[in-house]
Amino acid sequence: MAHMQSKPNRILVVGGYGAVGATVVSALDGRLPGRVVVAGRDEARARRLGGVRADVADPDAFRRTLAELGDIAAVVLCVEPPDTRVARVCLERGVHLVDIGATRRLLDGVADLHDLAVGSGATAVLSVGVAPGLTNLLARRAHEAVGGAEHIDLTVLLGAGERHGADAVRWTVEGLAEKPPGAPLRISLPGHGLRTAHPFPFSDQHTLPVTLGVERVTTRLCLDSRPLTAALFGLRPAARRPAVRRTLTAVFSRVHLGGDGFAVRADARRGDLHAACAVTGREQSRVTALVAAYVTRELLTGSVPPGVHHIEQLPSLAGLPETLAAHGLSVWQRADTPRS
Repeated sequence: MAHMQSKPNRILVVGGYGAVGATVVSALDGRLPGRVVVAGRDEARARRLGGVRADVADPDAFRRTLAELGDIAAVVLCVEPPDTRVARVCLERGVHLVDIGATRRLLDGVADLHDLAVGSGATAVLSVGVAPGLTNLLARRAHEAVGGAEHIDLTVLLGAGERHGADAVRWTVEGLAEKPPGAPLRISLPGHGLRTAHPFPFSDQHTLPVTLGVERVTTRLCLDSRPLTAALFGLRPAARRPAVRRTLTAVFSRVHLGGDGFAVRADARRGDLHAACAVTGREQSRVTALVAAYVTRELLTGSVPPGVHHIEQLPSLAGLPETLAAHGLSVWQRADTPRS
């Protein structure tokens, strides 16, 4: 007779009281009641939710927290650590990791821990959310629909009226200060019409050439408000100054002009073949959290191989856009194949 554990393996959600984390906690708790532990730097907030203090900037204390809890099977990072040491702590212990981070430097650093994860039997999933995340899954679909794309264009429309967490606002303003290669693109987005989207340093355009073997991937951003999009990207030269970035971060944290709808579109081209896939939904932070919760549940089934993987590298997650239809996500697909 198999040995039964007296206590089920639990999930530590770091930043579990934040804009994304709170939804991850409720989504997981609905399916896995009693197995979710809220963690964060603010001990009082975490304790109020029955959780523990955990600071991603203090890997030694994080290691002690995991040791004290004793039965953590997976960690969901809903806050961005300063480096990859917390990821290393988890993977060394054989603890699965779901990381909703979007900073290329950190994603590349965690990807370098692949062999460590394989050795300990742990799995880390990166590029979890909307962009990166759904963008990666749609890119793979479009890529396969044309039999291997030469280049992929990804377009992200975000609702300017949604209240985002401090990390998300700061990350967006920092991204504005960079000017990645590529030109603005006029493109039609389901439910939002024709838009002008601007190149933006999302991490997916750096990881997808490696995971899919595509020569060039460009990701562009626009907001649901056309005037705000024009104003935002008009400020791009000024945003290289730290004082301007601080002001913009403060303004975007307080001002919410627009709705909460979002859209993501992937276009793949090979010669005269073209395929396009898109998803539309509401509340990007909520959908990011739902993606993270679904990925975490998938990890706990044991169906995902050990190692560090981006979301599009895992076949068991390919149907995630359709799975999220129950939460208001709509999926659009089109392929233009020339007649022979």
